[in-house]
Amino acid sequence: MIFLGVTGAAPRHGELADILTPDRGEIVDRNGVPLARDFRVYSLWFNPKAMTEGSALIHSPEEVTARLLRIFPDLDRDEILAKLRSGKPGYLRKSLLPEDANKVHALGEPALEFPLEATRFYPQGSMAAHVLGYVDSYGHGKVGMEQAFNDQLVSPQGRATPSVLSIDFRVQSALEDELARAMQLSQAKGAAGVVLDVDTGEILALASLPSFDPNHVKPTDMIITPQEAANGDVPHGFNRVSNQVYELGSTFKPITVAAALDAGTITDLSRRWPAAPLHVAGFTIHDTHHYGASLNVLETLIHSSNIVTAQIADELGGVRLKKTMESLGMNQRPPVELPAKGFPIWASGQWPRLRTMTVGYGHGIAVTPLHLAAAYAALVNGGIWRPSTLKKLSPDQVPAGRRVFTAATSARIRQLLRMIVQYGTGRKADAPGFRVGGKTGSAEKPGAGGYRHHSLISTFAAAFPMDKPRFVIISMMDEPQGTAATLFQRTAAYNAAPVIQRLVPRIGPLLGIMPDETRDIDTSDLKPLIPAGAAGE
Repeated sequence: MIFLGVTGAAPRHGELADILTPDRGEIVDRNGVPLARDFRVYSLWFNPKAMTEGSALIHSPEEVTARLLRIFPDLDRDEILAKLRSGKPGYLRKSLLPEDANKVHALGEPALEFPLEATRFYPQGSMAAHVLGYVDSYGHGKVGMEQAFNDQLVSPQGRATPSVLSIDFRVQSALEDELARAMQLSQAKGAAGVVLDVDTGEILALASLPSFDPNHVKPTDMIITPQEAANGDVPHGFNRVSNQVYELGSTFKPITVAAALDAGTITDLSRRWPAAPLHVAGFTIHDTHHYGASLNVLETLIHSSNIVTAQIADELGGVRLKKTMESLGMNQRPPVELPAKGFPIWASGQWPRLRTMTVGYGHGIAVTPLHLAAAYAALVNGGIWRPSTLKKLSPDQVPAGRRVFTAATSARIRQLLRMIVQYGTGRKADAPGFRVGGKTGSAEKPGAGGYRHHSLISTFAAAFPMDKPRFVIISMMDEPQGTAATLFQRTAAYNAAPVIQRLVPRIGPLLGIMPDETRDIDTSDLKPLIPAGAAGE
């Protein structure tokens, strides 16, 4: 009392609040479900200086080890015994349950201490691991939003207030489940997917498989051997959605058609182009099947014709096609908060004729699946491109975006995408009552000396409901195999499209979209363009 009276020392306000506030802020999904939080746990620490005289242990190291093994049967006996004999301080075990700490305390060994420590805990396990990332032993965020939000999460405000992501953990869980199923059925080496709000750019789910558990990150999750890299493998911690670029094949064809509609090089959808193999600059453009002597625009998309799409791109011209791709952000890293973002493989300068034609059907530039999701959002939402984000946005935070396509072109593309699912290569993506539209894409992976003809990237880009699009979904399989479950086919129609068919009915009702088979987008003006019985695979 005399000291305080003389010095005038003031009490330190906020000490209790600081103790109760976690060292690192919580991360939650858009509905407040915890995805990452600090959790205080006991650890088992060996302190050889706990006894001021004599041996560090009351009982022999062998006896103490035997008693610890009865409490923790999974401990390595030789390792624990060596630590107790060494006389050096160190952890014997991290993350003890309180009841186990009581059992150790009952052993009566003062050298066995129980420091209460903060650890980062991910209650959903490996779910959304590539979105969240992890925290290393030094308390630094790594890989995902833990790294992107690191300064915010350790700030006074960030520690006290949860950081809210755009992710919906229910949608995330369903996406991961369906991708894993498709990956197993097709024996693919990897898979990726994203669910995007077409009007805001918010990412409701983002998945890359195989995944990892941020609660127990292993060195092999982040590093692979040179042999694995040469084989085209990537670490489990590598994000295929935002960080790996691919030639996404025929999913680009609707973008090319939209650009041609806007430019006025297509004015009549009934116009027909020759469908014979096309010889350009010593290269032959061909289709997987013969679809007749000529095709119109709708038939081109339904059958996924490279030949006719190349001619549409040629008439459009490289300057206008390139400008469209630039307007869709395909010449830059995807604008998302994640620290790891892949840079597109993009030819600078003026595109020669052949490149223009191949880009038109999805070869010659490589982008991430996240680029594709944002492009499809612009295709169906009225023509506005917006940056993708992992932050939950309030209505006043939604960016205005930039116009890429006219509203009329977007309305026409919605019809075409719906008809691809009804009559063409996307039929296995149709989910009754949800009015799904979309496009398949199967592209050979490049390798040393050219394309690897037996290694495919298969992709389906979808949106629903097409009469008033709300969400885009990208489903991608890396090197799927032809199995009995996929009718021995490797293309997107048989492995990536069924993901959409199973996923949409799971997430639609969660997002306020109920199935309704009494309504659909009006395509009556386009149906005469399809010959009776025509369909494509």
